[in-house]
Amino acid sequence: MKVAVIEDEVSLRELYRKKFELAGFTVTTAANGSDGLVVCEQEKPDIILLDIRMPVMAGDEMLEKLRQTEWGAQIRVVILTNISRDEAPARLRYLSVDRYIVKAHHTPSQILQVVNDVLGLRKNQG
Repeated sequence: MKVAVIEDEVSLRELYRKKFELAGFTVTTAANGSDGLVVCEQEKPDIILLDIRMPVMAGDEMLEKLRQTEWGAQIRVVILTNISRDEAPARLRYLSVDRYIVKAHHTPSQILQVVNDVLGLRKNQG
């Protein structure tokens, strides 16, 4: 299984990359939505962990562009941000997001479990 982590904060991006690699995922990463689009179109991950507030291109803009492509229309997406749902861009409601997670309220292990749930996988240890 492939996961793409689109996160501008280096320490968090690396933390999630290591967590998912240890759980057996193939992980690709990007530091902004623009690079994220390129990575996702090349790698075709099974699921994307997507931050909202990032430089160059925000996560909601990246997701909107991704949803306009044939492949990207169906990709599973977990929003992983520190913006509360109430503060999130309104267009996210129309972009078919599987889960919305506030990073500060979830450990990497909990996020891994959410990804497993969304993908219908058995619980990975970790």
